[in-house]
Amino acid sequence: MVTFDSIRREQDHTPTNGLRWLARWMRRYVLPTGLYARSLLIFILPMIILQAVVTIVFMERHWQMVTQRLSMATTRDIAAIITIIQTYPQDDDYAAITQMARQKLDLVISIEPGGELPQRRDKPFFSILDSILSDEIKDQINLPYWIDTVGNSSLVEIRIKLPDKVLRVFAKRSQTYASNTHIFILWMVGTSLVLIGIAVLFLRGQIRPILALAQAAESFGKGQRLENYSPRGADEIRRAGLAFILMRERIERQLEQRTAMLSGVSHDLRTVLTRFKLQLALVGDNPDLIGLNEDVEDMQSMLEGYMAFARGEAEEDVGQFKLSDILEKIRQDFTLHGKSMDFSIEGDDEISVRPNAFTRLVTNLATNSRRYATNLRIEAKHSAKWLTIVFDDDGPGIPLEAREDVFKPFFRLDSARNLDKSGTGLGLAIARDIARSHGGNVTLGDSPLGGLRATIRIPA
Repeated sequence: MVTFDSIRREQDHTPTNGLRWLARWMRRYVLPTGLYARSLLIFILPMIILQAVVTIVFMERHWQMVTQRLSMATTRDIAAIITIIQTYPQDDDYAAITQMARQKLDLVISIEPGGELPQRRDKPFFSILDSILSDEIKDQINLPYWIDTVGNSSLVEIRIKLPDKVLRVFAKRSQTYASNTHIFILWMVGTSLVLIGIAVLFLRGQIRPILALAQAAESFGKGQRLENYSPRGADEIRRAGLAFILMRERIERQLEQRTAMLSGVSHDLRTVLTRFKLQLALVGDNPDLIGLNEDVEDMQSMLEGYMAFARGEAEEDVGQFKLSDILEKIRQDFTLHGKSMDFSIEGDDEISVRPNAFTRLVTNLATNSRRYATNLRIEAKHSAKWLTIVFDDDGPGIPLEAREDVFKPFFRLDSARNLDKSGTGLGLAIARDIARSHGGNVTLGDSPLGGLRATIRIPA
């Protein structure tokens, strides 16, 4: 019976899906991920393929053809010598034919009466000369033969078995073999290396402005200032850098306008609240005004909390901060309140953050645990790329469906817990705002202690 699952399994094993899986695997584990390495690969791979094709064509056409013609000419000379020996009478020592071969044909020959051919050697695995020369001797002479082309000797030895004698011939390797081929390969490889070196220098100069732009964007995302950045490189990279600078300036102007506006609003509202407090103080102790006093205090608390949230302490500069100092203060605070807190730090204790803002971030989360839990465990891990701080407590926790809502400004979680006991609903919003201003985030989850787990993760 054919089912949908069986059809899907057959589709998963089709050649197309196999090729897709192989392509994904190569992109993930084989191919480089950086732009610089990929650019070099785009330049080098075609050059290597072109050289391979040229080398194969050269060896197939030129090298083999030249070697065949040289071997053919040498074999023709040897065939002529054999014809002369067999046709015309010779001296007992064959001095005339030996002298003629040396002077006219540049061959050194000797004739051994009654000699025999040596034991045939194994054919080399790759020897274009041995193969071509053997074929030419078979075609032109067609007599038993023995050749020695192995080794780095400048001579090639050829022995031909005649009816009652053995003709021994020594020819220069350059007469039978295109021995200067390596010069072409050396020139080709050398030129390629020079071109690759020029490409490396050129690509490095083109990639450097992109890396500078990425570093500037990353620093801006972490809340750091990079004053000495200026667009450089190709026109497209300059346009991207200029767009980033304009974007950064617009964001900074918006932040400054927001801070200035809220500072004015804060000043006006504080003046009104101060007037309220003064009038209530002049009235004196009146049980009917207790609720009004509490409302004024709540308004003051909400105003301060909102200002802290809107300001986000973005104007603070980045500096070095010792993580163990703030965690030790938090442990002392827990001890004063009769509660337990322990911490551990893995990696470097020194971190690069905005100290006051980061102190507030950590203190807010720790204070939240102190209010609603008895035990708190903090684990900090500082690696090369990330700083991760995990808060685990045994408090009542936060329901799953409300874990994103609690990060909204002024959201109150009456049924469980909130950072601000006064009810402004800005505690977690401020915490996440500070973490994101460092380029990271704050997330909530279930703690193995039974309560809430809060995780701070920011770039190191």
